[in-house]
Amino acid sequence: MPNDFQLIDPALCRLWPGNPRAARTLTDDACADLIDSLRTQGRQELPAIVRPLPQDDTHRYEIICGARRHHAVTHLRAAGMDIGFLVELRALTDEAAFRVADLENRTRTDISDYDRARSYAAALDTYYDGVQARMAARMQVSAAWLSRHLQLARLPQDIVAAFADPAEIRERHARQIGHLLADPETAPDVLAAAAAITAEGTALPAARVVSRLRAAVCRPPRLPRGARQFRRSIHDAPITMQRRGNEVTLRFSPTLGEKALRGAFERFIAHTYG
Repeated sequence: MPNDFQLIDPALCRLWPGNPRAARTLTDDACADLIDSLRTQGRQELPAIVRPLPQDDTHRYEIICGARRHHAVTHLRAAGMDIGFLVELRALTDEAAFRVADLENRTRTDISDYDRARSYAAALDTYYDGVQARMAARMQVSAAWLSRHLQLARLPQDIVAAFADPAEIRERHARQIGHLLADPETAPDVLAAAAAITAEGTALPAARVVSRLRAAVCRPPRLPRGARQFRRSIHDAPITMQRRGNEVTLRFSPTLGEKALRGAFERFIAHTYG
């Protein structure tokens, strides 16, 4: 192995606090694919990146990249497998550690957009004095790209709570509602819609949540003559009734939830039959 590569006991390592990976991704189930791979190969092929911890009495190294590898090796050693934790030792400042971790994890699909964005927001204040242009230059990304991720990190908690899992919130979702939250005239409607979704306690798909938040401030299109709309509540998409001669046509979105659909039909029936 190269001189800066070492096989060490994973118990000597701790995870760097700036790592964007959420704890839910460091479980036996979440790391099952990696655990099986290491068990089959009998060793770790790709080293983790660590830095020394001279002032820690319990740990000697801090893991900058390789948290899943560390978890998998720890699991296998506890199961009786003779395997070491392969690491590359580097001397890194906190800011350099952030950039190294970001480069390795930027395209990892097991790190959510939201977790990644929150790590960017923390780094902006910690390492770059709140200057986005400076941070973007150090990360070698465009200012617009970084700004979009920071917008995601700054979503109000009332909005985040409307989603079944923050890990489902994508950068594009923040773009789709960001301008509505920034407008004093529309923000109250969006926040009210988010509160209504949270109160329902239904685990809606992320796209459906965004659709409802946007619909809270969208003006309905002008209906054709003879058409009428029915909905369970102002926060739900409607069903549209169109009467032509002796025929009545009902139209509704295929994404409309069952409870909302039943409520809208009840209103239609009440209107039609009294």
